Amino acid sequence: MSTPSIAQQVDDFNVGFESQIGDRLAAVFSGEQSELRAAGVPDGALGEGDTAPDADLLTADGAAVSFSSVLDDAATVVVFYRGAWCPYCNITLRTYQQDLLPALEERGAQLVAISPQTADGTAQSQGNNSLDFTVLSDPGNVLADRFGIVTEPSAHAQEAHTELGFAVSDSNADATARVPFPSVYVIDRSGRIRFADVHVDYTSRTEVIDIVGAVDRLGDN
Repeated sequence: MSTPSIAQQVDDFNVGFESQIGDRLAAVFSGEQSELRAAGVPDGALGEGDTAPDADLLTADGAAVSFSSVLDDAATVVVFYRGAWCPYCNITLRTYQQDLLPALEERGAQLVAISPQTADGTAQSQGNNSLDFTVLSDPGNVLADRFGIVTEPSAHAQEAHTELGFAVSDSNADATARVPFPSVYVIDRSGRIRFADVHVDYTSRTEVIDIVGAVDRLGDN
């Protein structure tokens, strides 16, 4: 791969970010991450062998599209991310654009990213990260709820966000702070989930090599 791992990029980012925001706010986010890890993946989160649910989504232009139609009888890697405001999401999406998308295209698979942002937020994610794959909005986290992967930043984290000059609810289509756990699903042509990786700690993400390996295993079954 031509870029460092996501984990390495996150480590490098955190050094500067924590220095910028100071020890107090860094401790707030660190505490939130610890609480999320302790709680673990929700019991109701969909996993391997489950059938992918359907919901209505929005394109960056605001057009309605069903999730089932997006799958379009092709092997699909679905990435749930929090929003354009999340630096860890942007690191991940840029890495997937550079290293994952070409590998998927070689294998005849597609890449789709989904967040609860407004359509304008989706367009921002695409533009800021120069993304050439499908990026969609999931207003109200309807699809993410059906996957069982919705959470909400802690009250302390939301206060810290406000102190840093933004609020998650301002970016979301339903004006709440609810977001999906960063998650990657590989869905086969029949709509069955063949790989599921849910990260409750939003600073941790699925590496490209693991996704490509999961797609390659589709041909073994």
